[in-house]
Amino acid sequence: MKQADNKNSAVSAVKTAFMYAALIIMAVIMLIPFAWMLSASLKFEKDVFSFPIVWIPPVPQWGNYAEIWKKVPLLTGFFNTTKLTVCTTVLQLVTSSFAAYAFAKLSFKGRDTIFMMYVMTISIPWQVYMVPQYKMMTLFGLTDSHLGIILMHAFTAMGVFLMRQFFIGIPNELLEAARIDGLSEYGIWARLMLPLSKPAIATLCITSFTFEWNDFMGPLIYLSSQKKKTIQLMLRMFNSQYSSNYAQIMAAATVALIPVLILFICLQRYFVEGVASSGIKG
Repeated sequence: MKQADNKNSAVSAVKTAFMYAALIIMAVIMLIPFAWMLSASLKFEKDVFSFPIVWIPPVPQWGNYAEIWKKVPLLTGFFNTTKLTVCTTVLQLVTSSFAAYAFAKLSFKGRDTIFMMYVMTISIPWQVYMVPQYKMMTLFGLTDSHLGIILMHAFTAMGVFLMRQFFIGIPNELLEAARIDGLSEYGIWARLMLPLSKPAIATLCITSFTFEWNDFMGPLIYLSSQKKKTIQLMLRMFNSQYSSNYAQIMAAATVALIPVLILFICLQRYFVEGVASSGIKG
């Protein structure tokens, strides 16, 4: 019996070792493009595509990071992208948590049917309603406007689904006790549900922030004024104007990645917990 237990333990240890080895290999493979981008941003233009690849340049060209601000108005792009991303993320957090609270904790006729129909919109590709949406925004006079993009992205079915899945796990007894104490539904949402939902909020914050920060097609279609363009459009402009200087293009791309990286590092603990507790699968 003891030998069988030892054998099972050895098999389990081998499986665990193989699993961790596979995960490490996959992580390294996924990080290689980012490592190349960072390495290329510190090279001379003539050395970017040299083979074999020199991952650590002998003389790092930090001047590439200074030059990119002079050639393209990246600072304007950063400001516009930050404005759009912060406003949209905050609105999505508010609207998603409101709707999720109603779908998870309030009883009304057709609740589950409405929720299912709303969540089903996730499966509709944006390209299907892109033209009607543009015509509608033109009719409202919201093209070439940050307000138009913010309003279009203020609601997210995925955010409602994620928050609802988390809210369902909060005991109804807590809500009943709060109602007995005199809290309104808005008070319960603000004082009880939100403080208990930090992992789900962090998860939605990261996903929304990342999507909005990296959004390219939306600003490309709706924004035409130079002063309103986002960082992604500035990178495209940089690529068009200085397509031969890949070292500076990689430097600009690296700078554009920093805010998303910082946010993820700050919220990663809540992100993992939120994904696990809400049932979202990759």
